[in-house]
Amino acid sequence: MDHGLFGPESVTWKVMGEPILLVGGFRALLMQGLHPRAMRGVAQNSALMDPAEAWSRFVRTTEFVRVRTYGTAKEVARAGARVRKIHASLTALDLDTGERFRLDDPDALLWVHVGEVDSYLSVARRAGVRLTDEEADRFVAEWRRAAEVVGLRPEDVPGSVGEMDDYIRACRPGLYFPPEVPHPLLRSLNAPLPARLTPLKPMFPMLTVLAFATLPRWARRLYGLPATPLGDLWATASLRALQTGIGLIPAPVRYSPDARRARRAVAERAA
Repeated sequence: MDHGLFGPESVTWKVMGEPILLVGGFRALLMQGLHPRAMRGVAQNSALMDPAEAWSRFVRTTEFVRVRTYGTAKEVARAGARVRKIHASLTALDLDTGERFRLDDPDALLWVHVGEVDSYLSVARRAGVRLTDEEADRFVAEWRRAAEVVGLRPEDVPGSVGEMDDYIRACRPGLYFPPEVPHPLLRSLNAPLPARLTPLKPMFPMLTVLAFATLPRWARRLYGLPATPLGDLWATASLRALQTGIGLIPAPVRYSPDARRARRAVAERAA
């Protein structure tokens, strides 16, 4: 059977089906926001405050993550080609240098990739998803395949937790949230959702606050937010409580169809 990039033996399938990773997805967007070029590339090419455009972009991004994680090799190749074509055709202005750059700028793509992997892994482990250090390293290494889909060279991408931490540490001096972009916390108070999803608006500020709280303290400070050990403890306790609560929901409701298929495949492999 064609399991695409990962498959039943992967740590990725063990981790990515957990509903708590919705918080990880929001955290990944917040990490992306701290890379000036990555954030300006999005802000200058998306109508972020237009409900129709913002929601459709979110849906497209979610679908890309789903296909890349669970799709067949053909589906992943098709989705990757579409994303690479879009990135290569769009440009943005670096307000610091006056230079115009393409959205497939390797430095920006690499930061977005690492922010995503770090967010999924951090949220999963803090929520109580059981992963050994070896499995955590395997997760990071597996996602080199995902990096290749968007146009990065696997050998240029961190392949372990240690390499990922070193990369983030090296990037920190150049990170900041572009002041011309609306702050995510303020934007969450009036989430740009289509009319049919208006009842969900109250959950977005809460989800955003939790996602912010899961960021490293240095990242929260770059957003102008408090960053204390107490905040770290609150974030971890909240993730654990959510993970426990979600675990009480019957599996057919808790997991997406893709995640259920992945779990069946993992179970069959182990049997």
